[in-house]
Amino acid sequence: MKTRYAPNIRNAVIGTLVAGGLVAGFLVFGPGAGGPPPASGPAARAMLAVGAGAPASPDDLSALVVDRERWLRARPADEASWAVLGSAYVELGTLVGEWSYYPRAETALKRSLEELPAAKGNADAQLGMAALANARRDYATAKRWGEKVRARTPKRWTAYPVLIDAYNGLGDYKAAGKAAERLQALRPGAAPTLARAAQMYAGRGRSEDAAATAHEAMTRARTAAERAAARFRLGELAWGRGEPAEAVGHYDTALRTDAGHHPSLAGRARALAALGRKDEAMRDYTAALEKRPLPEYALEAGELYESLGLDGDARTQYQVVPTRAAKAQGQGVNVELVLGRYEADHGDAHSAVRRLTMEWERGHRSLEVADALGWALYRAGRAGEGLTYAKRATEPNMRNPLFSYHRGEIERARGLDGPARRHLAEALRINPYFSPLLAPRARAALEKLGEPAAGGPEDVWGEAEPLELTRVEPESDAEPESESESGSGGRGRAGEDEEPTTGPSESATSESDRSRSSGSESDRSRSGLPGSDSDSSSSSSDSGRSEPSPSVPRPSDQTPSDQGPSDQTPSDQTPSGE
Repeated sequence: MKTRYAPNIRNAVIGTLVAGGLVAGFLVFGPGAGGPPPASGPAARAMLAVGAGAPASPDDLSALVVDRERWLRARPADEASWAVLGSAYVELGTLVGEWSYYPRAETALKRSLEELPAAKGNADAQLGMAALANARRDYATAKRWGEKVRARTPKRWTAYPVLIDAYNGLGDYKAAGKAAERLQALRPGAAPTLARAAQMYAGRGRSEDAAATAHEAMTRARTAAERAAARFRLGELAWGRGEPAEAVGHYDTALRTDAGHHPSLAGRARALAALGRKDEAMRDYTAALEKRPLPEYALEAGELYESLGLDGDARTQYQVVPTRAAKAQGQGVNVELVLGRYEADHGDAHSAVRRLTMEWERGHRSLEVADALGWALYRAGRAGEGLTYAKRATEPNMRNPLFSYHRGEIERARGLDGPARRHLAEALRINPYFSPLLAPRARAALEKLGEPAAGGPEDVWGEAEPLELTRVEPESDAEPESESESGSGGRGRAGEDEEPTTGPSESATSESDRSRSSGSESDRSRSGLPGSDSDSSSSSSDSGRSEPSPSVPRPSDQTPSDQGPSDQTPSDQTPSGE
């Protein structure tokens, strides 16, 4: 079976934000950039750390910012120092959750490019612009900047971390995997490189390799910030395996090393809640929000409060989500994914569909967006369309309990009891504690489904691989696009290219899909026939009537052409192997 490249996904709410390259410390300049290095002290430590691709502490980064600002007041034509300053602003803003640093970063980086244009080799400023675009979740722009540098200097290792983040954000996991392999070749054995490798292994379902590589990265960590990040990564891997007690131990160690490491605070809160230590979990969420008031943290805290029946406290946290998201948007940060998730479960599901459809159409086709869009469609009463995206998010070797839970609930609404039973059980098997709010719902849903009747048909758990079915496409006057033009490359598994191709339509049916699941589709599910979990809501055989074709763009549609040229294989989502 072919394996698909994917980022290390621990929880779709937080996603890649706290586990991505910026928090891991990948700034884009090397030692000596920007004039003479700072004198010994915090600024020098920051310069040395980030020059090696390692994390730097917020205090050291602040000192570096002050040092370069002072330097540039006397030497305003120093393009390298402008690039250092801009990149440090990006990292500092990400670490402390102060998005107002991003416009300052953009100003500094553009000034560097004015002093030395990109065409004349200003790679540091270009990679700073790529890091800024990733921080704002503008992955197409990050990809363009990173690929320009790679095309000019393919052996420059600092180009590859920003490209990995950009490709992951666009859902181009094959390109991300190739970039990670190239980084390993250029920087073998470095702790940050090993950390990236651990993420790749975890995303491919190779948990033992991920843990071993993450441990090796920890042994090679040199600074306190780097050791804290390494311990956090081990905690995330333990949490992903459904081992909250071990995860708490790693988060504790990370916080003893760096008391302000807010990703570890949020991670420990999640694990403590799983262990039944609710008061401590709420304490840690409060501390994480004080360190960095991310809308993602507020959403998680709200769901914990809701699971405890503290509806008033839950509402207070939920109200923080759009408020903080609006502040981020004001600084150019894309928060559509977290807002889509929030609105799907706690607001207007139809608004969530609109937001997430726009994300998909702009080329942000990660597994997180596929899952969120599928769930929003289901919550808006369009489970048939939602199943298309839920399938995309739960490809083989993609182990994420939230995604499996979402798919199982969508299948249950469609009357596909066998596949629903399989995916709900899978969610709890991956991590029985994956959400204080949703894990109990998964157990309740399994109980309602019950065990299959004795002597029933085979494959009641939906385990069999579907047959490859050929679909006759309707005739169209439009010329078919070649694969090389599409920007999304190869297809997924059989049946994945059966999705609709048109844009979103508010006129699409929104009545209960459960009532439409009677008839031939439900019969197929009970009989265990291959394809029983396919999206058949657009078929005229459903309840003996025809319906309008679903109108959300299909997951395999092309990535917009404005993402720029690439010398990678164009976004082929199904690589030939590991």
